[in-house]
Amino acid sequence: MKKSSTVLYALLLVALIVAPFAGAYPVFVMKLLCFALFASAFNLLLGYAGLLSFGHAAFLGGSAYVTGHLIKVWGLTPELGLIAGTLTGALLGWVFGVLAIRRQGIYFAMITLALAQMMYFVALQAPFTHGEDGLQGVPRGKLFGLIDLRDDLTMYYVTLVIVVAGFLLIARTIHSPFGQVLKGIKENEPRAISLGYDVNRFKLLAFVISAALSGLAGSLKTLVLGFATLSDVHWTASGGVILMTLVGGLGTLAGPLVGSAVVVLLENKVGDLGNFLADLTHFAWFRTLGESVTMVTGLIFVICVLAFRRGIMGEIIAFFQRRSASR
Repeated sequence: MKKSSTVLYALLLVALIVAPFAGAYPVFVMKLLCFALFASAFNLLLGYAGLLSFGHAAFLGGSAYVTGHLIKVWGLTPELGLIAGTLTGALLGWVFGVLAIRRQGIYFAMITLALAQMMYFVALQAPFTHGEDGLQGVPRGKLFGLIDLRDDLTMYYVTLVIVVAGFLLIARTIHSPFGQVLKGIKENEPRAISLGYDVNRFKLLAFVISAALSGLAGSLKTLVLGFATLSDVHWTASGGVILMTLVGGLGTLAGPLVGSAVVVLLENKVGDLGNFLADLTHFAWFRTLGESVTMVTGLIFVICVLAFRRGIMGEIIAFFQRRSASR
């Protein structure tokens, strides 16, 4: 990473460290961090390997249910629950990848979507998921038998450490020789094949890594919030992570972080958005939108995608590159 990027990430880390003392609600920021990890994991697959998956909700939700069940029913410790959830994501990623990785484009995307919908119906019917009621009351417990995660502040810093570690793993993967091969496959797959690379093996490994990190995000989310629901494994969660990546900036390290923040903030502040727009534009009818304000958020997303073709961070990076070139 460039020196300027390192400084920005360091400032972001400092801001996250002091956020609970600056009035930020720890549980909300933890939820945002979980989705940031989820979006970063998806970006590794789409932004650097060029594989569009519509099935990433299966890894997020499947791991969330497994972790919640193991901790609540089997009495596993939080660290074992997180490891089990991550391994579940990796296993599902391997199964999905073996079945879909030889296909390309829309065929690959549709296969992942179909497999994810199968996971959704399993979650809907399986006894341990409790169907539409969801898996409730998952205890946080004590990490390594020593660190009490029931305290929100303690849970916050544990979550921050895990998410930062996941982000660093993604950054290391991207800048490794393996990551360079992935970029080469994305840019020109026939040439990568002609150079002797087994592209399907590289793509499968990238898929498994992305699925494992998505599983870690889902497991962590269950531990933070204390529940797992069908919304975690529904196709809308797959659509949401695609939106986060596109809005933030496809193929940039910081893009998924920015995109997840924008999407999660808009989704959670949907009730306040009407009042905000009314105050901003002086049109009182915005206050009467109620839940229909989601149409406004959809319009905002459309404008973002059309106006920022490279995503928010992509446009910012391109701007500074143009300035450097002009100098």
